[in-house]
Amino acid sequence: MSLDVSPQLLAEAENGAVREEDFIETVRTSLPYAYDLVAGLAAELRGGAAEFADNQTPPPSERERGQLLRALSSDAIRGSLERHFGVALAFQNCHRVAVFPPGARGGETHTRFTSTRAQILNQSPEFRDC
Repeated sequence: MSLDVSPQLLAEAENGAVREEDFIETVRTSLPYAYDLVAGLAAELRGGAAEFADNQTPPPSERERGQLLRALSSDAIRGSLERHFGVALAFQNCHRVAVFPPGARGGETHTRFTSTRAQILNQSPEFRDC
């Protein structure tokens, strides 16, 4: 299961619209490693002059890796994180997350980061089974 959904949030969903703030809080508490990683990268991006901020450090355990994979493989979770932090997310391998300003999506640097070439060049034997 990706998220620990409260009975209140489940009732909201059953009755119609879910407030994004409630959903993002569920993501934060259910997937704290993924949430904190994106939050830290978004802060790094805002605080610096680089075109993007990325993480190249593998998660400390499979539990954290699983959180990251669940967060970034779900369109709903990924989209909510992007809107909440005001970033465009990009992902390589099993842990290299990058945040870009939303307007950078489709630009030269974003396209280079998300290219098949970049994915191939970012491979190494230790990522084979990540």
